[in-house]
Amino acid sequence: MDWVPIAFGTFKAAALLIAMFFAIKWHYDQGQKYGRQAVLRASAKVTGLFVLALLVVGGITFALSNFLGLDLTY
Repeated sequence: MDWVPIAFGTFKAAALLIAMFFAIKWHYDQGQKYGRQAVLRASAKVTGLFVLALLVVGGITFALSNFLGLDLTY
């Protein structure tokens, strides 16, 4: 049974690397198709939405933790 994590881990790493290669290639091709400004603008929008979502989830988590009485001090 010692070979199962090695085999599955290798398969997982290979699948992720192949998927990352094709994702980067697809995005690079889209950048060539639409132009640099449009891609940068879309990237900025996605980054902004991600940061906003991260702040909202963090705020909700903090508020819920305080509401439930969890000690959040160091």
